[in-house]
Amino acid sequence: MHKDRGFTLIELMIVLAVVAILLLIAVPSWRHARAAAHSVAAKSALAATILDGVRYSANAGSEVVVCPSSNAATCADTTDWSGGWLAYADLDGNRAQGGDETRIRQQSSLTGGVQLRSTKGRKQLVFQPNGGNAGSNVTFTLCDARGTAYASTLVLSNSGNLRQGKASAATAQACVAGV
Repeated sequence: MHKDRGFTLIELMIVLAVVAILLLIAVPSWRHARAAAHSVAAKSALAATILDGVRYSANAGSEVVVCPSSNAATCADTTDWSGGWLAYADLDGNRAQGGDETRIRQQSSLTGGVQLRSTKGRKQLVFQPNGGNAGSNVTFTLCDARGTAYASTLVLSNSGNLRQGKASAATAQACVAGV
């Protein structure tokens, strides 16, 4: 008696149907998890930059500027931080990094479709030697490919405290739209 080896066409079709169903379930979940991971990485990078800026300004006794920068060399005149940012000790107080001023941290462009925007008019942060943030409170809105329901905020107070929150519907929509 001869035993057949292999699959029948029906068995192959059943296996392909099961694989297709599993992919339909797994791919959106994977995309969601990937977007969430990119968003958390961006939030962590911003928080680390802020903490490094506060720590450096207190230890060195000089002001520290944190600003959006798409070229990693100069501050950009924008509230869009998605292109990256830099932090440096502003020894001469001119709000432009000079050759003798220490670069504390540099962040390249955010990946995974993550958008980061600061409060209108807040195009840079200046940390004073007392650890405070010069100017008014600043709110960063963070959004990604998951949509407005997942937009969040990071609020930095004048005293240097950082807290997390949920973005308002209008702010989340503006962030997702890239405004």
